[in-house]
Amino acid sequence: MKKEFKTLEEQIEILRKKGLVVNDPEYAKEILFRENYFFLNGYRHLFMRSSVDKRYLEGTTFEELYSLFLFDRELRNILFKNILVIENNVKSIISYQLSLKYGYREKDYLTPKNFTSNKEKTKQVADILRKMKRQININAPQHSATMHYVNNYGYIPLWVLVKVLSFGIVGELYSILKKEDQIGISEIYNIDIDTLINYLTILSNYRNLCAHEDIVYENKTQRKIEDNKYHKLLNIPIMDDEYIYGKSDVFALIIIMKQMLSQEEFINLMEEINHDLENLELNLHTISIDKVLDRMGFPKNYNELKDLK
Repeated sequence: MKKEFKTLEEQIEILRKKGLVVNDPEYAKEILFRENYFFLNGYRHLFMRSSVDKRYLEGTTFEELYSLFLFDRELRNILFKNILVIENNVKSIISYQLSLKYGYREKDYLTPKNFTSNKEKTKQVADILRKMKRQININAPQHSATMHYVNNYGYIPLWVLVKVLSFGIVGELYSILKKEDQIGISEIYNIDIDTLINYLTILSNYRNLCAHEDIVYENKTQRKIEDNKYHKLLNIPIMDDEYIYGKSDVFALIIIMKQMLSQEEFINLMEEINHDLENLELNLHTISIDKVLDRMGFPKNYNELKDLK
């Protein structure tokens, strides 16, 4: 069946037929025009009667639906700026370690012998180094810092190059380092190598979701984080031998951030999320904030995480 263009008036009529209360059609039209019906409609699921009866719960208003949309936008902004902090930290640490050990010119630090000698990863090493060189060719001419080094010195040191490398590639770069280099970096965060590789992949995934304004609050990642002390200390319930929260949901991302941000940064992050949740709760009438927390993978005592060591 073809999806045809609908006017703002027709969009409002569709929402009303599904049981959404639209008290102020002019306000609704303004929001739909600015925000896009398709994007706003993506937040309907929590307000549906059931997965079978796809009508809105009785009394659900357009303002409630929009408040969840705005909550998620603010959540994205909070998560995004903190992921960028972690990204910058990881790039700084990796570039320092590799520059110190292997040199600061591309021909020095991008030599295959500087990376894992595991024969099963030979192709992966070549692929990642090729990706890095491609990003140098594409992105370096667009940045003043990289252009400065190319024009004045004829090379780009790694601590400058990381500015133009995507977080995804930096995560891949870590995965092909020699084991002693991986250990030197993972010990800074007090987590093991495999866990850090997994964390960097998840962080990169969320970074992209946030950057492209995708729905974040109910996102589930393909990768799961390993069980750790925080699941146990928060007494997160177990079902089918697995913790029901903090594995592949937004709370799993929060657990990652707990381990990779400074204590002060993490407390600020949690305070901002709490403020965002409090604002949302004030605007919810047909569902409770607990329903939102459950969708995010947040246990009711989630706030205790900031005080755990």
